[in-house]
Amino acid sequence: QVQLVESGGGLVQPGGSLTLSCVASGISFRMYRMSWFRQAPGKQRESVARFDGNGSANYPDSVKGRFTISRDNAANTVYLQMNNLKPEDTGVYYCYAYRVGSNALWGQGTQVTVSS
Repeated sequence: QVQLVESGGGLVQPGGSLTLSCVASGISFRMYRMSWFRQAPGKQRESVARFDGNGSANYPDSVKGRFTISRDNAANTVYLQMNNLKPEDTGVYYCYAYRVGSNALWGQGTQVTVSS
């Protein structure tokens, strides 16, 4: 079965940390570019971390220096380490897998809430 399953979300205080995981199944994981997106209530889904075609990590300014994307191809898993979390980081976080010539894949999402 082809799927992406995220985990690791939850409630955290401002300044805290969380690590999200996304496990892929049914795909040749190492062939896919992996990304993390988030969607806050009432807002469009936005990219927060991605690997480009050269395997380099890219981040928007809003999370640069606080978020780190990494992957373990042997475990078919991509991670998102989030530090110094802020209330504006609240949202549903989605894993995204893309490969030229194949259907893009989305996970079901995991909720992250940053609040005191």
